[in-house]
Amino acid sequence: MASFTDMPTLAPPPSRIYLLRHGRAANPEQGQRDFDRTLTTDGFAEAEIVADKAADRRYRPDAVISSTAMRCRQTAEAVRRAISETIEPEFIDEVYNGSVGTYLALIFTSDRSGSVMLVGHNPTIEDVFGELIGKEHAARALPSGYPTAGLAVIDHAGRSDSSRPAWNLTDFITP
Repeated sequence: MASFTDMPTLAPPPSRIYLLRHGRAANPEQGQRDFDRTLTTDGFAEAEIVADKAADRRYRPDAVISSTAMRCRQTAEAVRRAISETIEPEFIDEVYNGSVGTYLALIFTSDRSGSVMLVGHNPTIEDVFGELIGKEHAARALPSGYPTAGLAVIDHAGRSDSSRPAWNLTDFITP
């Protein structure tokens, strides 16, 4: 598994990273692929509530990257409706079943320089969260794990040294 410390340093990194786990998904119906699972009624509500809270706090990503899985598409659409109709999520197949290295590469190796939101899946979103802010800090911040429709707001903290990550958790929004 690639870690954040293995990633090449790029200039400039995003100033803010938003990590959004999709809302609660329905159990698969008989014969249905996991990829095609939709949000439950509660999952839709979770996505809408978190997106509305983010909009109320004036969080606005410059770019939204999302898994192509249906539940992530639906969650990203809630963000678009609440934050800005002009945001067009970029749906990328590699986010579905992507590794930590894949998620980090999508965040750091693109031409997005302001802020970027990644809408993805657990356990990878939780692992990326830990890579960015430090595993111990992540465990303290989310002792029960990364909740569905949880939105981490992580700000660039400048240069890091071995004792301090270069990213700080600014906010964590739940439904």
